[in-house]
Amino acid sequence: AGERARFAALAAELSELQELLAAAGTHGLLVVLQGRDAAGKDGTLRAVAGALNPVGTRVASFKVPTADELAHDFLWRVHRQVPGRGEVVFFNRSHYEDVLVVRVHDLVPETLWKRRYDHINAFESLLADSGILVVKFLLHISKDEQEKRLLDREAEPRKAWKLNPGDWRERGLWERYTAAYEDAVGRCAAPHAPWYVVPADDKDERDVAVAEALVETLRPHRRDWEKALEAVGTRQKAALAEMRART
Repeated sequence: AGERARFAALAAELSELQELLAAAGTHGLLVVLQGRDAAGKDGTLRAVAGALNPVGTRVASFKVPTADELAHDFLWRVHRQVPGRGEVVFFNRSHYEDVLVVRVHDLVPETLWKRRYDHINAFESLLADSGILVVKFLLHISKDEQEKRLLDREAEPRKAWKLNPGDWRERGLWERYTAAYEDAVGRCAAPHAPWYVVPADDKDERDVAVAEALVETLRPHRRDWEKALEAVGTRQKAALAEMRART
């Protein structure tokens, strides 16, 4: 009950901050969600994104690239989904798949995926320079909890649509994924695009941790956004007064 009450308070503040972000139009927010199968990306989206105004909020999911996407650089499909100013976008998986799955399954040569860390860092710097706040979460699930959740999917008819034999195959590559995640977090963490490693075995604690990090990311901008709105309001009142003076 304590965690749920904490989340409710954070969700209320997050919603208020989103409204200011949208109205001021000086920044956007990009939230990257990564994690192993069954780590809770969808559940996090339901809780955290679900607390926001759907107007100005969207989710972009990145699955296996299409032939058209593979014909371009790996960031081409990603750049088209980033938020504009005033918008919040959640990435369900992301550009990091190209140094995770691609690396673990040897889909491209090591010399190629190793260069992608620099490309990712430059890409996220570009976003930050353009007023986009970038926050990245690795939902860290234990091996035992992942097994439990995968088995629950098999036993629960309402979760059957999530069943994927590939999840068990990927589980067999646990150590390779661990090394890939450690490198991605270590090489691509920056003050303007931080990584948060969130313990995800407890769903309530997970949601609180994500919501709290987002509130702490947006909160320092509150005063500037409020000033921007005050300036807009002053201009609108002046324009309205001028219009009335003419009639």
